[in-house]
Amino acid sequence: MKHLFLTAVAAASLVLPVYAGEPAPIPSPGEIAATAPASDWIAIAPSDLLVMDLAPDAKGKARRVVIQLMPAPFSQGWIGNIRKLAAAHWWDGTSVNRVQDNYVVQWGDATEKKPLPAGLATVSESEYVAAPSASMLDTLHANRKRKEQVVKQWRASQPFAIYTPDTRKKVDAYSDIQGFVSGWPIAGGSEIWPVHCYGAVGVGRNLSPDTGSGAELYTVIGHAPRHLDRNIALIGRVISGIEHLSSLPRGTEALGFYKSEAERVPIASIRIASELPAVEQPRFEYLSTESDSFARYADARANRRDPFFITPAGGADICNIPVPVRPVAAK
Repeated sequence: MKHLFLTAVAAASLVLPVYAGEPAPIPSPGEIAATAPASDWIAIAPSDLLVMDLAPDAKGKARRVVIQLMPAPFSQGWIGNIRKLAAAHWWDGTSVNRVQDNYVVQWGDATEKKPLPAGLATVSESEYVAAPSASMLDTLHANRKRKEQVVKQWRASQPFAIYTPDTRKKVDAYSDIQGFVSGWPIAGGSEIWPVHCYGAVGVGRNLSPDTGSGAELYTVIGHAPRHLDRNIALIGRVISGIEHLSSLPRGTEALGFYKSEAERVPIASIRIASELPAVEQPRFEYLSTESDSFARYADARANRRDPFFITPAGGADICNIPVPVRPVAAK
């Protein structure tokens, strides 16, 4: 009943007039992203999208999952392998084999006997991290400075009282620094690495020194398992269709593996989007993490002031600031 009441209140707020003298509504993070100018959005190249089509569900409905591959300098050896695997149609006929509650969904060849394409690279554990370039550090520093300036100016321009967050330093339990570069959340210090947020896609592996080829992949469907950072290669993130994975029945065997072949979810195909016919290529864009809109959005995620919230948190873990991604209509 509480949810119905809140829904009714929210609906009513859309139609009631705003009278002169009333304080303007405080925008939510989603509203800030939705009103960002077109110039603040960056198109994702089809060549950087991995399209996974699962077998239709029990009602015959198509199930498509779209993964954005990570840019350099991260995980490029594994991503090169993944491009070769997709070009060889290697995943066609494989399956989703593991669904562990509040953790991951994993897919690949359940038999572990399917031959891999020739020419796959063996990637070193050293590639789990990257050395930050001067330009990347400059970007992180500039983003932080710009956010402070943008947010200060934005708060001063608003016709309503704005919560002033706690200015004490917020410490990330897993790294010395955290931030965004080219649309991706990263953490680190003297070295940097991508982080395991919800929807992050990584490479399954056996015990060290094995690092996985990229043939076995997983995505996070629970609380961000940041302890996996620097221990497994991250190669991308699900940007569409995560519900087709997160809603699957949980496996009953150890680590959430399915017990029988009948429980596994068949994979019809996995392709790089640029290999599909132009009319079938999914198109997406993300909100530039170097934009003023993102600075306001990130501040709003850390300090919720919209009507539902009573006490703004005064900070946010990097995984609680998901980079907005939206589909783009074909031209």
